[in-house]
Amino acid sequence: MADSPPRPIPPYVDIRRSKRRKRTVSAYRDGERVVVLMPDRLSAAEEARWVETMLQRLERQRSRSRVSDEKLLARAHELACRHLPEVPEPASVRWVSNQNRRWGSCTPADRSIRLSTRLQAMPAWVVDYVLVHELAHLVEPSHNAAFWNLVHRYPKAERAEGYLEGISAAANLTLDDF
Repeated sequence: MADSPPRPIPPYVDIRRSKRRKRTVSAYRDGERVVVLMPDRLSAAEEARWVETMLQRLERQRSRSRVSDEKLLARAHELACRHLPEVPEPASVRWVSNQNRRWGSCTPADRSIRLSTRLQAMPAWVVDYVLVHELAHLVEPSHNAAFWNLVHRYPKAERAEGYLEGISAAANLTLDDF
């Protein structure tokens, strides 16, 4: 039985070939794009097969680590109880893929919180920080002193802020707010 020909490489995939790379192929997500690093010597057919393999691996990793919207809502409730007991319960908390300039957003009027799917690859304590940040907006819509006092009740707030600033700087993003 012959192998089927590889599928065409999707437009969201960046292939970076290296003469120094001899045998290994690796891939990572960079926002909405996937970067595949591979040796320069591979043929076009090998390249296409490796891209398909790496896309499958990344999807398996993502599905294993993905926290459902339901679990995200439960985590928001847990964080609110622990750090912000005066905050009203959010009506919904969900992942969204259309936030490229923010880590999260909150609409106090309907008590909905949205987190960027870009956070899914980050440590849980960073996701928790963004949840606390957005929960605080349910009480304080602006970024005033009272708001920051609420946010900094989260023990890893400064650490998470530094982490997100580093990610933003590395990606050349100009994120003003979360």
